[in-house]
Amino acid sequence: MTGVKVRIGIGSLPLAGGAGPGPELAELVDELEARRIDSLWLADQASLPLIDPLVGMGFAVARTRTLKVGSGVIVLPGRNPALVAAQLASLTALAPKRILPAFGVRPAVAAERQLFPAPDGARAALFDESLEVVRRLLAEPRVTHHGRFFHLDDVSVGPLPPRPPDIWLGGRAPAGLRRIGRLADGWLGSFVTPDEARDARAQIERAAAEAGREIEDDHYGTNIAVVAPDASAAEVAAARERAARRRPDLEPADLVPHGWGEARELVRRYVDAGLTKFVVRPAAPVASWTAFLDEFTAELRPLEDELSDE
Repeated sequence: MTGVKVRIGIGSLPLAGGAGPGPELAELVDELEARRIDSLWLADQASLPLIDPLVGMGFAVARTRTLKVGSGVIVLPGRNPALVAAQLASLTALAPKRILPAFGVRPAVAAERQLFPAPDGARAALFDESLEVVRRLLAEPRVTHHGRFFHLDDVSVGPLPPRPPDIWLGGRAPAGLRRIGRLADGWLGSFVTPDEARDARAQIERAAAEAGREIEDDHYGTNIAVVAPDASAAEVAAARERAARRRPDLEPADLVPHGWGEARELVRRYVDAGLTKFVVRPAAPVASWTAFLDEFTAELRPLEDELSDE
């Protein structure tokens, strides 16, 4: 890869003690902007005390001038895709080149599926058509669409952005990777090893080529959950047990680094595998956002310049 930029953003930072995300989100956003951290990524978990990602994205860009804001990830099936497109069009008009929408097929919390309804056995098909509607409405002045789930006649959203925001998708199953090649602009993985990431990128590139498309070299990334260096043995074990529940087929230590040294080494391995975008979050609630960001800035930010090929 040549001319690519390695960028490391921050995922949702839960505070120990269960502090709410209201005024504290303003504090976090201000800290990220002051430190010139690349991006903030907000989770979509409607049943938890978290700010809705689209609302949070608008709040964050209104307080900042350079911070990019993404979603990790917005569940699309069960939402009206035309309204999602209108929200993204408005956000992009307010903060050009700073809105990074990432979409997923299903909620991370199984109990939330009732909040994002889809016909039995048709969630993937509903996602594909919803994404097609979103993309067309963000790129075309008038859209007529008649599909299995949605019927639109001469519909528009505004203000139409001069350039639609890049749309990222998660997932690691072969069908999901093929979908990224056909329909998306980037991949944001999670709970994948560097070797799996290399193979996922190759599958996406093949699917894109078959669809007559091309995904930019620096539009491949992943989430990384880091256990703080001073975490107790019990906290390390608990964090890795959570990873094991998601990927029982893997050694959890390969997915969840303990300390910043392991995190740096893992980022380097991902870059060698062809990834350049990273979302780092603590694997457990932190006592202080400021302390976590101090360590992040000192330990990981230098990798952006070291590993970029510009």
